[in-house]
Amino acid sequence: MDEKATTIDTLVKRIEILEAEAEIRLIQARYMFLCDTPCPEFGVESDQQRIELILDLYTEDAVWEGVGEYYENQFGRCVGKEELRAHLNRFWASDQDPKLLLNAHFLTSEQIHVHGDEADGQWIHFQPWLFTDGTSLIRSSRLNNAFRKVDGVWKIARTRTENVAIVDLPKFFATSYPGTSVLMKPAETNQSTNPIQVDA
Repeated sequence: MDEKATTIDTLVKRIEILEAEAEIRLIQARYMFLCDTPCPEFGVESDQQRIELILDLYTEDAVWEGVGEYYENQFGRCVGKEELRAHLNRFWASDQDPKLLLNAHFLTSEQIHVHGDEADGQWIHFQPWLFTDGTSLIRSSRLNNAFRKVDGVWKIARTRTENVAIVDLPKFFATSYPGTSVLMKPAETNQSTNPIQVDA
């Protein structure tokens, strides 16, 4: 292989890695986005619909597990989409009491490592919680997740979470929070309202 061909091959591999990192970053962020309460995804009218959108992000044989002294017993381990669906249904149980009012996910300290059609990524995850009875807390976790390309599309092959800290907050720590998110609702334009006047 001549020098030009070698250079092109090297550039293609580097671009493939960058594209893989971008897709993995998007899929991990989308998972967190879909787990927020209220769910910001426009058109999601039930937790069942939300759960199916989350499951679409996973491989058929995916593993979801809590590990370490705090999360192993709290979350356990599930393998495959059916067990993962059951796990998510327990989290968003229809008879949940108290119900979750607010839950927002933040990701930081990102590391993504691509190895061909497989990859792994690590993050620190931070989220505030607020329930209808006023119970409030901050939960922080480390994530060590695995990803795999399936039919040309990156999917989550493993979610592994370990507790960093759980911090109790004062009851009803948040003084304002929406009941429904409209962030992703298509904007409604009305050009006849308060038109901008431009002097000639």
